[in-house]
Amino acid sequence: MSAPPTAVIADDEPLLRSQLRLRLSRLWPELVVVHEMENGRDIEQVIAAHRPRLCFLDIHMPGVNGLEAARVVGKRAHVVFVTAFDQYAVEAFEQGAIDYVLKPFNEERLATTVERLKERLAGGAEAGGTAANSPMEDLIEQLASRLAPRNGEHLRWIKASVGQSVRLIPVEEVLFFQSDEKYTRVVTAEGETLIRKPIKELLDELDPERFWQVHRATIVNVDAIASVRRGLKDQAEIALKGHRETLIVSRNFTHLFKQM
Repeated sequence: MSAPPTAVIADDEPLLRSQLRLRLSRLWPELVVVHEMENGRDIEQVIAAHRPRLCFLDIHMPGVNGLEAARVVGKRAHVVFVTAFDQYAVEAFEQGAIDYVLKPFNEERLATTVERLKERLAGGAEAGGTAANSPMEDLIEQLASRLAPRNGEHLRWIKASVGQSVRLIPVEEVLFFQSDEKYTRVVTAEGETLIRKPIKELLDELDPERFWQVHRATIVNVDAIASVRRGLKDQAEIALKGHRETLIVSRNFTHLFKQM
């Protein structure tokens, strides 16, 4: 009797990992998920310890993302990319014949991927590249170039867990971001949620014309600013449109408001 197929799931959202694991258990009861991880940072050790036949890798993870992790996996396991991205990603996947799963998870689409993976495992297909004349490294480079910001394009949406679902929040709806220990608060007019992406990483991805850092722990949407006034200890305070919370501007960033 052959050993059951094994898999590793890497995604920075616990809810998404749980959803994928649940759907896989329904569609592929024989599959054993041997390990879950929040990013690809320890993928080398995980592959060596568990020797999975499949790796489900979220493309956009903090630290080491799915594309970087896939390079480490190489030909030691079949890679399935998990993405919530748009047609640019899908086109690259289809042209390269790479297995992929779109978020939010669609069971019908996932079932197609499962059947394809079963065929490859049963047929002894080599991991690390699925197109006839295109090695995995070339396909990863193609994906990386397609998913990179184009012509100065900045972050367009925020992936956040809300209750039992995952919401994609357009960045223009965000009033401000504020770090809260190991999480970052994402505050909109409708409420707030927490994400794991740090302020420093957000600063590299957001449009600096629209989003200003006003404190080491706070980034504000300029369009959401109602007024700026002098507060206690000569610190500037930001009043927001349609929101009661006041944001403190540290002295290092008061120069942003000299002309306002």
